[in-house]
Amino acid sequence: MQPTPIRAAAFAALLAAPALLLGAAPALLLGAAPSRAAGSPSSAIHVEHPWARASGGRTAAAYLTVTNAGAAADRLVAASAPVAAKATLHESKMVNGIMEMRPLGPVTLKPGQSLTLKPGGDHIMLTHLKAPLKAGQSFPLTLTFEKAGAITVTVPVEKAGAMHAPAADGQAMPGMKMD
Repeated sequence: MQPTPIRAAAFAALLAAPALLLGAAPALLLGAAPSRAAGSPSSAIHVEHPWARASGGRTAAAYLTVTNAGAAADRLVAASAPVAAKATLHESKMVNGIMEMRPLGPVTLKPGQSLTLKPGGDHIMLTHLKAPLKAGQSFPLTLTFEKAGAITVTVPVEKAGAMHAPAADGQAMPGMKMD
């Protein structure tokens, strides 16, 4: 019996990529978890602790810390996520006793500077969600920098009302109270 063209093409692709299969095998066998920090080794931009809250509606927010470990300034110019029609950097601040939220233009990170996006402060607003975010899910978020280019991170979704990302190992640090 002759293989169908689709089966033959799939088989040929598998044969052409044994290094890919073998390279992924140790991580799959060891149960390696994806990193929560991103940025290529040559990139001066590092993204750590991305997370989002579960949502019940059509908007949500993503939080993280971005650090410029390079010798030159860079600018965060855009964000995107396939879970939302739009992802934009927003700021929240108190003005005359009222919390206001508004879009924030590109943000410059000087060498050595970090930007922490957190509840009640700056954040990435995800609007027109394709479906509500549910605790336990994750989604890709791409941050675009003027010099470093696009950096994609995996954003785990925490329970509604969460105020911070979980500790890397899921446990609080000794002496630290986790709400």
